[in-house]
This record gives sequence, C-alpha cells and structure tokens, in this order.
Amino acid sequence: MTAQELKIQEKKAVQPDGETTKSDTYFAPHVDIFETDQDVVVLADVPGATPDGIDLSLEDNILTIQAQRQTIKPPGRLILEEYETGHYLRRFTVAETIDQEKIEASLANGVLRVRLPKVGPAQPKKIEVKIG
Repeated sequence: MTAQELKIQEKKAVQPDGETTKSDTYFAPHVDIFETDQDVVVLADVPGATPDGIDLSLEDNILTIQAQRQTIKPPGRLILEEYETGHYLRRFTVAETIDQEKIEASLANGVLRVRLPKVGPAQPKKIEVKIG
C-alpha cells in the first residue's frame, strides 16, 4: 500500500464538524489498517457501539467513522469507573485507487471492520460500433 491509498490524519483530540449545542466528548478510536492485493481494511475499536449507532460516511474523499457509545449503568453502587462516556470520531483521507461504490462495513464484538476494495486495473474491452 502506498501512502496515497489511505492517508491517516494526525491523531489528536477530535471535534465534530460545525457548531454543536451539546457538549459531548468524542474519542478517536484505535485502529489497525492492513492491505491485501484486493483491498484495504480498517479495524476500529468502538466498544459499546451498536450497528444503528454508527455513522460511516464518505464525502470529498474523507472517510468518517462516527459512533454513539451506549452508556451501561450497572446495578448497585459504583466503586470505580475508568471508562469515560462519550462518542467516537475518526477521519481518513481515501485515495482514488479505492472503489468508493463498493465499500463495506460490519460490526462484531465492538470492532468495526471497514473494507475498502481497490479499483481493479482496466480490463480490455471490445466496443461495439453501431450504425447511425
């Protein structure tokens, strides 16, 4: 994979686009990115998110992963809480070598898997010449 296929924007405290009326906290989920001959795969840790709480979008070659984290309140008295409440937000620049129409995503065990298939090389094609 070249650096041009999936450019990782610097990881930092994230802010949603535009102004918001809520003061929600957003976390940048940890990701693993790997490549095969056919695709690039992004694995993002989004524990507590459900499939309907994930917003995966592609606009102006920017892949945005945004997820709502469900807060779980266990019964009884809270003794220690290390998990902060908030949401997930991470953005990546997608190269033109990715077939944007065939991007797929799935969620299992708190891990979001985004498959970014590469555009195949142009195949030889016979073009029919019509009369008229």
